[in-house]
Amino acid sequence: TILEEFIGEKFFFLSYDFEKPPSGYDYASWLFQWAFAATAVTIVSGTVAERVTFTAYLTYATILVGFVYPTVVHSGWNVTGWASPWREEDLLNDCGVIDFAGSGVVHMTGGVAALVAAYFIGPRKGRFDAEGNPVEIPGQSATLRALGVFILWFGWYGFNGVSTLYIAGYGGVAAKTMVTTTISAAAGSLCCVVLGKLNSPGGVIDLDLALNGVLAGLVSITAPCSTCEPYGAFIIGVVGGLVYYYGCKLLLWYQIDDVVTAIPVHGFCGCWGVIAAGMFATDFNYEDAYYSARAAKCAGFLYVHEGQAISSAIVFVLFILIWVGGSMAIVFGTLNYFGLLRVDEESEMIGLDGHHHGGMVLDVMSKSGPVYSGKFYNSYDKATETKEFKSPA
Repeated sequence: TILEEFIGEKFFFLSYDFEKPPSGYDYASWLFQWAFAATAVTIVSGTVAERVTFTAYLTYATILVGFVYPTVVHSGWNVTGWASPWREEDLLNDCGVIDFAGSGVVHMTGGVAALVAAYFIGPRKGRFDAEGNPVEIPGQSATLRALGVFILWFGWYGFNGVSTLYIAGYGGVAAKTMVTTTISAAAGSLCCVVLGKLNSPGGVIDLDLALNGVLAGLVSITAPCSTCEPYGAFIIGVVGGLVYYYGCKLLLWYQIDDVVTAIPVHGFCGCWGVIAAGMFATDFNYEDAYYSARAAKCAGFLYVHEGQAISSAIVFVLFILIWVGGSMAIVFGTLNYFGLLRVDEESEMIGLDGHHHGGMVLDVMSKSGPVYSGKFYNSYDKATETKEFKSPA
């Protein structure tokens, strides 16, 4: 049925018939997919940080993880999904989409939702001047940012490598997946560092570009990680770096404020990853990761010169854009209409930790008191006082 092809009709809340209780594999699969679903939601939270209400967060998180994302993941990965390569018959373009670990299913879904959220919520106060030029708002801790990226990079070996879903008989695929993941991450970082050095006054080597370039390469390789060659992974990572770097410029051009640049990393690079899988999948890698009977026609068009893989990728990307973008536009548009999306200006300038959550996480001390977001906040008596901003001394 149409419902079965888009979101499924059974196994809600891990419910099985009494003759076949859930197995250990079923529980492990649920936990694995839970992590992917949570990833899609957290992508959005980074984009709208510092200005979204907790009510809005709970609302969009519930709808995204409970309804919007499950439709995408079922369509792309389930054996009955309309775009899935695991179907036995009536496959999309006779092949289905190559999205091995979720460049589209997970990352582009979160990135498109984040783009819609950023459009409706608007930029942070002071992010753009009166002429629309971007004003840099520096981050707080380079050490913690670097640590976070390395934790993500380490976790990606589970994200991509464990997407084989088995280890017996698939150890070689998992090992190669981790190699291509490593190469693409490094290539994305190097590309962004070079671009930043060439385009910045004085040729600065930017730490944030190096870190986000890693993430750009990781997202880009997530779909083709099991089906491309190491040299292909390098190219994919370099292009991912380009996509990220100029994607950030594009957002600023349209005055879209993305606090952690999640939209270029996950949305734009996720889209590129799905397309790349339709280009760089070799027939012998496709045979190992998917099905040997389809390898001759379903590998990337750079190798088999047929269009099934790339056309399936384009269709799936358009589906994510329309389904996620349309669904989340309704959610964020409704929240915005009723005034439930964005916090008031006072809360934003003081900081949500101090105003809504009982106290600031980080106090930067000055002679006049703790400094936060260009304002002073007396965390001892919970009173606020706006003063002219002074650098910490």
